Amino acid sequence: MSDKLAYPSAILVTDRFKEVRDQLLELLEGLSPEDWSRSTAATLWSVKDVALHLLGGDIGNLSRRRDQFRPDTKPIADYRGLVAFINELNGDWVRAARRMSTPLLCDLLDFTGPHLAAYFASLDLFDLGEPVSWAGPDRAPVWFDVAREYTEQWHHQQQIRDATNRPPLYSPRLFAPVLDTFMRATPHTYRETEASEETVVDFEVTGAAGGRWFLQRQRNAWELLVGTPLPPAATLSISQDIAWRVFTKGIHPDHARSLTTIRGNAALAELFFRATAVLA
Repeated sequence: MSDKLAYPSAILVTDRFKEVRDQLLELLEGLSPEDWSRSTAATLWSVKDVALHLLGGDIGNLSRRRDQFRPDTKPIADYRGLVAFINELNGDWVRAARRMSTPLLCDLLDFTGPHLAAYFASLDLFDLGEPVSWAGPDRAPVWFDVAREYTEQWHHQQQIRDATNRPPLYSPRLFAPVLDTFMRATPHTYRETEASEETVVDFEVTGAAGGRWFLQRQRNAWELLVGTPLPPAATLSISQDIAWRVFTKGIHPDHARSLTTIRGNAALAELFFRATAVLA
């Protein structure tokens, strides 16, 4: 291993929105009426509801971001208020949109997808943009915000695949950026965890789309790395199939822990199961 610290690279995914949308449309077109009504890991939402949520996300992004449309809303005081606001917004949209037929839903997803992909491709990805709230309150590079939006597209489609017993969308090209983005939540997850300087936690995500990341305590903060010469105080090895579910609250932490291998300081490693890369 190098004697220098190695930091994660920018996650550039603007060329993958079309691929993920094409996969979604092919998936939805093959669903039976029974499939559309199946329950999903998204509490209280059916397969159709999750697809409606994806459409709502497209419309919201194009209206608010591309078109700079800002409807009057009440001020949001903190993270809890943001979560409540987003949950209310999403719930209102899904309840109203349930009157939509599934063929029309697919047509609209086919229409909005290219517009959303074109908008993201038009951005200066290395400019400073909005915060990625689950990674901290500071403004983030635009590429990080776009990558977060990509994870939304991927993980909601995967929820539909799970619910309808379809093959997972685990090709490394489409899945690896999701895991890489989700791992950016870990410094914020550990932010209140005290440890001596240069303490290292080693996270290994196994599977073709996985990788290896390290959290290292530096200057009273935790930094995410992809290489460090220091030995870890704790090592956690988790499969890619379980890892994304942890970050999206799709598995109970105790169940995830039972499927994970930990060596060294277990208490330190187990903080990983508090990580969240969705607004929740």
